[in-house]
Amino acid sequence: MGRSLLLVDDEPMVLSGLRRGLHSMRGEWQMEFAGSGEEALQAMAKQTFDVIVTDMRMPGMNGAQLLNEVRQRFPQTIRMVLSGQCDRETILRGVGSTHQYVSKPCDTQQLKDTIQQALALRSRLETTNLTKVVSRLKTIPSLPSLFQAMMEELGRSEPRLDQLAALVSRDMGMAAKCLQLVNSALFGLRSPVSDPLQALSLLGLDTLKSLILSSHIFSSFKSGLFDAKEVSWLWEHSFAVSICARKIAEMQGVSPKQIQDSVTAGLLHDTGKLVLASCMASEYKMALDLAASTKISLTEAEHEVLGCGHAEVGAYLLGFWGLPDPIVEAVAFHQNPLANCATGSAAQTFSALTAVHSACAYDTLHYPSPLSNLTLDMEYLTGLSLNGRIPAWFAACDKAMHENGSR
Repeated sequence: MGRSLLLVDDEPMVLSGLRRGLHSMRGEWQMEFAGSGEEALQAMAKQTFDVIVTDMRMPGMNGAQLLNEVRQRFPQTIRMVLSGQCDRETILRGVGSTHQYVSKPCDTQQLKDTIQQALALRSRLETTNLTKVVSRLKTIPSLPSLFQAMMEELGRSEPRLDQLAALVSRDMGMAAKCLQLVNSALFGLRSPVSDPLQALSLLGLDTLKSLILSSHIFSSFKSGLFDAKEVSWLWEHSFAVSICARKIAEMQGVSPKQIQDSVTAGLLHDTGKLVLASCMASEYKMALDLAASTKISLTEAEHEVLGCGHAEVGAYLLGFWGLPDPIVEAVAFHQNPLANCATGSAAQTFSALTAVHSACAYDTLHYPSPLSNLTLDMEYLTGLSLNGRIPAWFAACDKAMHENGSR
């Protein structure tokens, strides 16, 4: 069954250009065109669309307002913006409701590729509950203490970029959102950025202030589901996994890009738990209780209660936000790396997934919690001829944790 797209622009010439440029996809996509935000909402009330692509600057209802309405009324629709550099201020106001940005003037091949990648990700990970949860989310919440420290630093007369960067590099939510923006067409970079510190440098202080103080895309984690000890464990675990994933990747002698992908994927690998705890607290509590009472794995309990697991939730969101594929892959399959091999899309070599899976298993072994019971997948590591590297990896992780003063 083909996918359905809605393209919105108030300029008839632009819509005509999109019709011509996307004509070759008529066999795969059902496409409708609207000349205003109001017209788009009327069309969406009549039928379901998988993707909406809208211009930002439109009279009456602009693109940011339209996508906010779509997020509220039709949360399962993938939301994309056709953006130009001159639209940056408007775009920042709508960033919480946008999954992807495409450059304008529009390169139709880039638009095709972006839509196809988003639809491929949906096909690979899609469940009904998953799309409802992720599509409603505006941001990934941050650890309250880190969020407060960020606000205090930005409140200084001269905020220190190095201090802000250190805070972002320890927080799942802030790192993910910075990477989403920097990897969008808004910045026009030739290659994807996976380093939160580089992302923050590219964003700059003015944009960061706008994001936090005006757009409110950073928020403090608020949920009665986890107690203070569990909340602390989640962030300490994510930071520890990023440290250990870096060490493991460095020991394998991979490229700097692969090392950074491993570090960032380690930091972000449990973002799905924050999403579920924030958006589906009552259902997620049922999954946690089921895992505790039956001794099945948390992942199994998540699937039984929710129909999806935290790994898929995190990957689905990060993929829609345009983060690099190796990071999305590592987040999606860190619990079960063999499942990625089964898709036939994974290279049978060391990757960010290998580093994150191994680092997560290391930290869970040394610092157990009801929120994680992951163990090393020896079949996966043996298949990569890496099982003999485990003692050296774990010894290096011991040293790295001690040097960083973590845990």
